[in-house]
Amino acid sequence: MAGGAVPHGSADVSRVEAPVTIKAYLMCAFAAFGGIFFGYDSGYISGVMGMNYFIHQIEGPDATALRSDHKSLITSILSAGTFFGALMAGDIADWIGRRTTIIIGCVVFLIGVALQVASAGLGLIVAGRLVAGFGVGAVSAILILYMSEIAPRKVRGALVSGYQFCVTVGLLLASAIDYATQDRTDSGSYRIPIAIQLLWALILGTGLFLLPESPRYFVKKGKLDSAAATLSRLRGQPIESDFIQDELAEIIANHEYELSVAPVGGYWSSWLNCFRGSLFKSSSNVRRTILGTSLQMMQQWTGVNFVFYFGTTFFQDLGTISNPFLISLVTTLVNVLSTPISFWSMEKIGRRPLLLWGALGMVICQFIVAIIGTVTAADAAVKTMIAFICIYIFFFASTWGPGAWVVIGEIYPLPMRARGVALSTASNWLWNCIIAVITPYMVDTDKGNLGAKVFWIWGALCTCCFVYAYFLVPETKGLTLEQVDRMLEETTPRTSAKWVPHSTYAADMGFTDKVAVQHVQHATKEEV
Repeated sequence: MAGGAVPHGSADVSRVEAPVTIKAYLMCAFAAFGGIFFGYDSGYISGVMGMNYFIHQIEGPDATALRSDHKSLITSILSAGTFFGALMAGDIADWIGRRTTIIIGCVVFLIGVALQVASAGLGLIVAGRLVAGFGVGAVSAILILYMSEIAPRKVRGALVSGYQFCVTVGLLLASAIDYATQDRTDSGSYRIPIAIQLLWALILGTGLFLLPESPRYFVKKGKLDSAAATLSRLRGQPIESDFIQDELAEIIANHEYELSVAPVGGYWSSWLNCFRGSLFKSSSNVRRTILGTSLQMMQQWTGVNFVFYFGTTFFQDLGTISNPFLISLVTTLVNVLSTPISFWSMEKIGRRPLLLWGALGMVICQFIVAIIGTVTAADAAVKTMIAFICIYIFFFASTWGPGAWVVIGEIYPLPMRARGVALSTASNWLWNCIIAVITPYMVDTDKGNLGAKVFWIWGALCTCCFVYAYFLVPETKGLTLEQVDRMLEETTPRTSAKWVPHSTYAADMGFTDKVAVQHVQHATKEEV
């Protein structure tokens, strides 16, 4: 392989990764900060669309609410941008690197926010949210990829869950700032919440200049010396350390193995690799792609973004709540306080059990809200509905919120990982967009007027999430990304929790018998 020597590997499955250091924690924790502007950008619009000044700017001085089509457009256009931004980011990340792609995403996002701040009508706010969406899509896809590739296996689930926690913090900050500016009678009521987003992107983009590139990206590009130096920096060990040499050998061996199974050709062939293999084999590329994209679809099917996108206007339409902005702030606070539970549970309980129990808890809460909303609209009933909506958010925030992001970062082999994560994230944003478009037409009083009855739909979809998790989601906790590959080849989702690593790719590929193999030739040289 061009760019260095293949290091000597180990047949000991316990030595395929260096010990966890505080440095590794801090690097991943900072990368997770990107979730703040993803969450903030998703959350601020709910409050802004309920502000009198903003409504008058869009609809005219006599309007009391946004039209359903305008509400749908303003909300969904961000998701449309993020869909395409996530798809493009997969290619860019394989071309110029994970870290650089995230920085570029931050720059695009800053341009979109500037357009929104300058807006005084519908056209520019929509254009700004579309441009910002491209940046958010790129960052949300590649941050998960970047964190999954640099995080140590024993804490990968917890650290990637930190990304979802930052998303919830962003939502909370958005609600708090909306609450603080709602009564302003000038353009500051909506421009202040929009402009604050500039800060998050500047912090993330600037800080990433200080973080290393992913060593797995360098292995994919054939730059082994750079991969070794980066891995040494991430793990806090000297390059000559056996831990660094063994982990790097395992990454290289796994990459060699994957290329031998599915050689990488030209540009379109590399995309087609994501859809090759048998639908009936859990380790095939097409099964992994379906798992990642459908898992993100299911996360949107839980209906949680209905609460965060349209919560303020939904609570207004219930008619018995005096301060819907405050209730929206409470729901986002529940979201923030519940997510840190996953830092512990993701590694101790596992991904699969959390997704199963989380779906079950959400189903129960959603059907209770639907039943109450169908039977009565009394003040006590509305308070009960709000309580169960908060419990439902607790179940989401501690399970499906972080769990879906953790799993999509773990299931793809290196040759297709960037594109696989990009497709999965694009699926999230596609369904996010679909829900944002159709929801106002389902619940607004001048349209479908379902009100709280919409929770019958979310409950039915969450039932699908439970069945889906039982049959299709594997257990990946405690494994390196390379061991996840081997586990998927040897188990089914329902038996995956019992799988134990028994060999290394370095041993299987013969790297344990070589002190250094210079310039191994393979298809990596031809990759984009």
